Amino acid sequence: MRVPEAPPVGTPMLATRPSAQAVQMLALRRSISPAALSEPGPRGQVLADLLRIATRVPDHRRVFPWRFVVFEGDARAAFGEVLERVLIAERPTATEEERAAERRRFVRAPTVVAVISSPDPAHKTPVWEQELSCGAVCMQLLNGANAFGFGGVWLTDWCAYSPGVSAALGLSGTERVAGFVYLGTPTAEPQERSRADLSAKVTHWKPG
Repeated sequence: MRVPEAPPVGTPMLATRPSAQAVQMLALRRSISPAALSEPGPRGQVLADLLRIATRVPDHRRVFPWRFVVFEGDARAAFGEVLERVLIAERPTATEEERAAERRRFVRAPTVVAVISSPDPAHKTPVWEQELSCGAVCMQLLNGANAFGFGGVWLTDWCAYSPGVSAALGLSGTERVAGFVYLGTPTAEPQERSRADLSAKVTHWKPG
């Protein structure tokens, strides 16, 4: 699948791109468990294209307050050993079963992308807006993967909030893990889950 290059800055762009196929994909999008992801995963140019697509998100004043750490191949198992060591350091009572789960965590999917929230606290754009932009990157990455025919899921778990894992990832004091996005080829069809009742979530403001 060919992904168009971004045009030069200042190029007039289409404001809308109507697509019945895109509407269907967005309306029926579904995450899938890492246990149901297999080879192949996005790699090489395909992964580069997906990450570029992921960054086409709202970003007030163009701060670019996010970055990626990619795990693929042997790096997944190697980082699993790091996760196990951090788990033991932070939770000495962890069972062997829990330790083994950390060793396997990233090998569950062919490709794992850590999306890092990297805001600039000194920038006049509020940090909250910068963090929202990073969340949009995670969602855009899932949508892009879906369009390419890959399954995916955005997860956090304890390791997204662990000081030891943050140190192992080289995060600065202002950075946080927004999530780990697991990507691969689906081996099963996920079932639909319950969705929000919009009648309880939507109000229409009226004057007076």
